[in-house]
Amino acid sequence: MDSWVIIMMLAVSVFLGSLALLGIMWAIRTGQFDDKEKFLNQVQYDGEDELNDAAKQAEKKKAMKKKKEAYRPE
Repeated sequence: MDSWVIIMMLAVSVFLGSLALLGIMWAIRTGQFDDKEKFLNQVQYDGEDELNDAAKQAEKKKAMKKKKEAYRPE
């Protein structure tokens, strides 16, 4: 390959990468990724079994944390 082809490919890739970076920065600044009602909408479509499973998992985490704090090696 000629060196101009490599330089052109490098320039195009840097340009496209900078466009992607600018697009992501714009989306973050304008709040495109902020979904304040995400969890509320998820709960609407969850069944009773899924909610019970989530509650059991939360209880298990609390129990494990309590058990870990109570553990004192000699």
